[in-house]
Amino acid sequence: MLATVLFSLFLFLSAPDTAFAAMSEGTKLDLTNSNVGLISILLFVIAYIFVMTEEFTHLRKSKPVMLAAGIIWALIAYVYDQQGLAHTVENAVRHNILEFSELMLFLLVAMTYINVLQERLVFDALRAWLIRKNFSYRKLFWMTGILAFFISPIADNLTTALLMCAVVMAVGIDSPKFVSISCVNIVVAANAGGAFSPFGDITTLMVWQKGVLPFETFFLLFIPAVINFSVPAVFMHFAIPNKTPKPSTETVVMKRGAKRIILLFLLTIATAVSFHNYLHLPPMMGMMTGLAFLQFFSFFLKKTHSVNKVVVQATRMPNGGDDDEDNESDKNYDIFSKVAKAEWDTLLFFYGVVLCVGGLGFIGYLANLSELMYVQWGATAANVTVGVLSAVIDNIPVMFAVLNMYPDMSVGQWLLVTLTAGVGGSLLSIGSAAGVALMGQAQGIYTFFSHLKWTPIIALGYGMSIYVHMWINAETFVIPLTK
Repeated sequence: MLATVLFSLFLFLSAPDTAFAAMSEGTKLDLTNSNVGLISILLFVIAYIFVMTEEFTHLRKSKPVMLAAGIIWALIAYVYDQQGLAHTVENAVRHNILEFSELMLFLLVAMTYINVLQERLVFDALRAWLIRKNFSYRKLFWMTGILAFFISPIADNLTTALLMCAVVMAVGIDSPKFVSISCVNIVVAANAGGAFSPFGDITTLMVWQKGVLPFETFFLLFIPAVINFSVPAVFMHFAIPNKTPKPSTETVVMKRGAKRIILLFLLTIATAVSFHNYLHLPPMMGMMTGLAFLQFFSFFLKKTHSVNKVVVQATRMPNGGDDDEDNESDKNYDIFSKVAKAEWDTLLFFYGVVLCVGGLGFIGYLANLSELMYVQWGATAANVTVGVLSAVIDNIPVMFAVLNMYPDMSVGQWLLVTLTAGVGGSLLSIGSAAGVALMGQAQGIYTFFSHLKWTPIIALGYGMSIYVHMWINAETFVIPLTK
């Protein structure tokens, strides 16, 4: 069966095609109306259907997009080779791989730091502290939301959401309603918090790394992000039970070096920002330098183990499972084990997305889409639509497509698309990594439909955040982008 499909595909590709003609070396062909173009679109759509149904198929999201990326570029290369333009494709692929490698190395360092902080019990200690305080359900609802909003700009919104969800599940064991609504609030808060910081979300990181906006400019989105989080939270507040959960005495003591690693993480962020702003180097070079900080500190932990023995008393998470890494002694501390525990499926998913979207752009589809959205519709309508699309399609390919189009927009419009792409995923539970993860963590309690129930007021917050941005940052809409 597979052989038949491949043979038919070969015949289809070999058929005469009048959509393009041979041109001089280095010239791009317009393949938008060709067989290759149509097949590439179909391959990307099929791959993304598998990505969106990962929860049901249990097929890791990186696999279909990586396969689609390879086939799309192979088809493009075949056609260009027939026209004597093979080096044009090679250069385009290398350019896309460079973009991916910068993003991957940046994220790899960030993920490694998060893994080390988890291993040092930093997040467990915060969770246990919140539980011990014996706050009411409504106070916990606001505290977990506010913490998610302010932690996600430094860590990522996925890790932040998982941490806060662990808190609400631990204290809300007798109140599924509290857990369900709090999860919705956490997803909205984590996505909103990530929108005003280059480190808070992959989309903002891509915009900053591309050099579109300076680091400090993103903070203009702080107030719109607050509106995006607080408007739905005010409505949800009244649905939270006005009760106090059972008290807890759970205690978690952070492992040796935890506070110093937090400081190293902040220093690494400062290094990345400084490298980019003052030395005009890619931010990932600053992050990789920060990884060296962590490597030297891990060497210090290992060498000083014998004279700094500590006893760590920690209560396990509610599931009662043991984590071997939590019991790993400093004597055998290995930083590369934390590197190995990075979200490789996510990193390889980025590879597939970057290469797929890059291929579709090389074919010519992104230029046509840019003409439709940013010329015919107008920048504001296009950018608001980007946010709505990110609720259905992951915001990463949507934002990468916008960056590849690189429409001629003002600073205010670039901030607008950064905001909408970051917070638009909150409209549906499947619209962001945080929402998908929490559906798994609070399975049966936080679901697609329990989130959908609050979509109208989340949409209200979405609309009001856009309005507030266009109001308080009105002057940025007349500032042209310096390319």
